[in-house]
Amino acid sequence: MRKRLIQLAATILVLLAAAAAWLLGGAGVANSILRVGVVATGAPLIWRTTRGIFRGEFASDVVATLSIVGAIALGQPIVGLVIVLMQTGGETLERYAEGRASAAVRALEAAAPRTARLVDAGEIREVAATSIAIGDLLLVRAGDLVPCDGVIVDGDSDLDTSSLTGEAKPLHASAGTNVMSGMVNGLGAFHMRASAIAAQSQYARIVELVRTAQASKSPLQRIADRYAVWFTPITLLACGIAVALTHDWTRALAILVVATPCPLILATPVAIIGGINRAAKSFVVIRHGAALERLGSVDAAVFDKTGTVTVGKPSVSAVRTAGGIERDEVLRVAAAVEQFSSHSLARVLVDFTNAAGLAIPSSSNHREMPGRGIAGTVDGHVVTVGARSFVIPICTDTTSLAALEEGTGALRAYIAIDERLVATIEYADRLRPEVGTVMDALRTMGVRRVALLSGDHEATVREFAQRARFTEFHGDLLPSDKVRFIETLRAAGNVVMMIGDGINDAPALSSADIGIAMAAHGGGITAEAADVVILADSLEGIPEAVRIARRTLRIARQSIWVGLGLSAVGMVAAAFGGLAPIAGAVAQEALDVAVILNALRASISPNATSHERTARRDLGFREASRAA
Repeated sequence: MRKRLIQLAATILVLLAAAAAWLLGGAGVANSILRVGVVATGAPLIWRTTRGIFRGEFASDVVATLSIVGAIALGQPIVGLVIVLMQTGGETLERYAEGRASAAVRALEAAAPRTARLVDAGEIREVAATSIAIGDLLLVRAGDLVPCDGVIVDGDSDLDTSSLTGEAKPLHASAGTNVMSGMVNGLGAFHMRASAIAAQSQYARIVELVRTAQASKSPLQRIADRYAVWFTPITLLACGIAVALTHDWTRALAILVVATPCPLILATPVAIIGGINRAAKSFVVIRHGAALERLGSVDAAVFDKTGTVTVGKPSVSAVRTAGGIERDEVLRVAAAVEQFSSHSLARVLVDFTNAAGLAIPSSSNHREMPGRGIAGTVDGHVVTVGARSFVIPICTDTTSLAALEEGTGALRAYIAIDERLVATIEYADRLRPEVGTVMDALRTMGVRRVALLSGDHEATVREFAQRARFTEFHGDLLPSDKVRFIETLRAAGNVVMMIGDGINDAPALSSADIGIAMAAHGGGITAEAADVVILADSLEGIPEAVRIARRTLRIARQSIWVGLGLSAVGMVAAAFGGLAPIAGAVAQEALDVAVILNALRASISPNATSHERTARRDLGFREASRAA
């Protein structure tokens, strides 16, 4: 883009210098400046187009290049300079609309496990993760990244697997549990035996999936070049007929000048930049023009579950009680001990109890086993809260166990009072309230196939899919499985957009035609791998982005067709000698202004959408929270 800016500035300077020389009475000097200037500024453009032709690229630049060559050959430098000005201006706008390349692979590699604690002859040594061999015994302490795939030998802990599976529910791991690189250890410590070297472990596979997907995604053909495939031959044919009948090469130059596809070169980038700016007002970041073009053509959508279709944070979904104890009493005493626990679900229970307006009593004598449960004394009674394996063994009365475990295999905390099992509290993610509206909007827009994918269990995914009105869903998926699903859709001819929010979604986002990241809570690597980023914590930005993209492309095509129609009229006039080259250049510049003004409509929005209002409220609240 820098080279084109220099070329554009040089063209403007040549025209200004020639104008100044002419005003000062130096017509000969002005003509010399124009002749030298058109060669100097036109040569790079001619060279780029010539290289493209030899590579088989029959683009819209061909007619403009022939106009410049013709203007130089026939001694009409000002005509050539006007074409150079238009062409370089359009190319500069296109480069601006293309945006920047994704840094997803670099971000993923920066977050990869770097070190490991090797247990060797009873000693613990910190080594590079890349030096781990299969069979090595490793120590993983609290807060560490699991450095490679392996099996736990002893110890237990809760592991954050969200970077790999996208699931907010922690994995309780103990001896015999398979673990994967990239998982984050909780409060416990454990020994593990490496089953794969770091370069062949799960996290490394995610990095390679993203790199492969980005490298294999074919570039989008410019709208201008699609139209040029038929418009350019027609123009060249018209020139050939005019010269054959009149033997006047000036008429051929006039036809080329009038036919120089200013609408093709200018309308699309101006409209796309306008559409990108319009989307930004709705808190939707479209990274480049190709993304906007693809977004306008999507007919299939693939959604991640956790954090995308759902809120992504566990909440209390049910409280089951037995033995006559009241629900509110269970919440009060459980929260009394849980407020001293380090477990992530403990905070959820305390917040839920506070939100219910229940007074949480004080507690004492706390005894916690990290990752498993906690016990304490509340109003003279011993209250135990935690996992089944922590609570049930200490109970002398478990007669209510079968009743409390009825239903699906939900994530549960068990509550015992004085060694009697009295309740279970179930946790589940919540469906976003706008999901149904978004699904209806996408189907109305012609998105024929909508699927829900997740690393969560198939039964859980089925439950959410039915509630959210997904007809297609798949669970128990790794990142590579999601990529394969998207590749299958694309192979069937679908233009696919993938919507996700976690590191595990990065390969799928990169492999889809359009990757959309929900980045209201940060985004990070996921946002880097995506073509479109939704800043607000709402799915409503997705159909809004599709609407903006389709309107933008519609405006661009309107400008192109009107512009080409007027160019065709000018070509007929030039062929019959009614339009000289310099007059044709002036007429083209007038047409440029009209095309740009029409394309600018893509940036105009009559009213704020509901998504935009929601986004402003959410982002304003977060800014206020940070300030506080």
